Amino acid sequence: MSSEKGPLPGGETVTAPQPAAQKPEVVNLSTATKSEETVVRPAPGDSSQDASNEERGVYWEGYLDDEYIDKKHPKTIRNLRYMFFSIYRRLFTVTFTANMAVFIGLAASHQANTRRISYAVISNLFVSIMMRQEYVINTLFSIFTAWPQSTPLTIRRISARIFHIGGLHSGCGISGTIWLILFVAMATREYVHHLSPISLATVVISWIILGLLLVMLCFAYPSVRAKLHDSFEWTHRFLGWTALALVWALIVHFINDNRKPHEPLPHACKHSAAFWLQCIITTSIVLPWLRLRKVNVRAVTLSRHATRLYFNYTRPDTGTAIRITHSPLKEWHAFATIPEPTRNEFSLIVSRAGDWTSKIIDNPPTKLWVRGLPTNGVLRCAPMFRRMILVATGSGIGPCANTIFEGRIPVRLLWTSPNVRETFGDEFVDQILQYAPDTVLYDTRKHGKPDLVKLALKMVKEFDAEAVGVISNQFLTEKLVYGLTSRGIPAYGAIFDS
Repeated sequence: MSSEKGPLPGGETVTAPQPAAQKPEVVNLSTATKSEETVVRPAPGDSSQDASNEERGVYWEGYLDDEYIDKKHPKTIRNLRYMFFSIYRRLFTVTFTANMAVFIGLAASHQANTRRISYAVISNLFVSIMMRQEYVINTLFSIFTAWPQSTPLTIRRISARIFHIGGLHSGCGISGTIWLILFVAMATREYVHHLSPISLATVVISWIILGLLLVMLCFAYPSVRAKLHDSFEWTHRFLGWTALALVWALIVHFINDNRKPHEPLPHACKHSAAFWLQCIITTSIVLPWLRLRKVNVRAVTLSRHATRLYFNYTRPDTGTAIRITHSPLKEWHAFATIPEPTRNEFSLIVSRAGDWTSKIIDNPPTKLWVRGLPTNGVLRCAPMFRRMILVATGSGIGPCANTIFEGRIPVRLLWTSPNVRETFGDEFVDQILQYAPDTVLYDTRKHGKPDLVKLALKMVKEFDAEAVGVISNQFLTEKLVYGLTSRGIPAYGAIFDS
């Protein structure tokens, strides 16, 4: 899901050991499920359970002919509600509409001036940047996913969509840029016609900042960002840092232009809201880089298609991801963390998907750069639900493994991938089956591509699940989330907005 470019330093490869055969462990799940049931949890290295899943054609045999819940609304309404007006877009629309209402009101009343507009610019940029600050993200996730399972499902299913806060980021970012366009126009007019004490430096700096923001917005457009992700990342980082410095210069010059006669500049800055908002913005941007470090990595080769990297510098929470790189100023790649149940370390799965991941697999690193904190993601909501279906395709098993190993709620996994054991190795697959013995492994190379919506619906009905978590590529994620939510089943998957 991340951009793929750039070599990584070489390192030693650690081959996954083959664990000794053990007797299956019998585990009673009566306290975790609605009906008492005893299941056999296979020991690592025991492939019998995997074989039963693989040969379990009877499970999905004829599922296409089963009767399923009908979609709840006519097609046009469904498309508007669940696709065009997703929570992300609703947040964007509300934010943008509110800003434009104020914008039009000021313009119509002829009360717009550079001072009023400057507050709108800095306020929108402040909210936009805060919605991408990892401490803020983790705090919001902690608050919105704190509901106990006894809370009505309606409240929990809405709160679980906290990962759509990117709509506030983009809505305020675009609104702030539009406000800046008005500010630049008004500042230029006031300077040319000597309508205010605004200085030439203020006008020039504001024009430069506007140019930088417009370039950043162009690269942030979804289709452009998807095709030119590295360029999007570079422009956001380097042009963003440049704009941050220039905003400081703009604020100081603007305060200086408008301060009272004989008022010291430090005193005027101290009593300016824009100055303090900019202090918080700067701190939020700098803070993750203060936690930049190079950490030890233990690489375990799963196959020629995948590698598992182990870290021990922190203990991440459920549903989090970290960003890793070999070149901090060049690129960063996000991966879901998998805390080890019995060891004080965590891991992540890197599967071959491009140049960068290929070099990680072919030349496993011994050290990598990390920065900031493990950041909450979509499956952080899992503990709010009593029972949950997890749907993973290929390396999407990484975020799901996090929830499975934690074991806070009963889950059932549907994992589709070609040659699961050949790709991810016996040890990892056995570990998944040990903690989720009812896992359905669907080998797409043997059985072809399934209808994941209908297969997930079958599992939801049998497992009596309250929600479904989906970790897959963008196309399948959107298809599954739409297919389930349009039938009234809460489904959550990444929205690919960064």
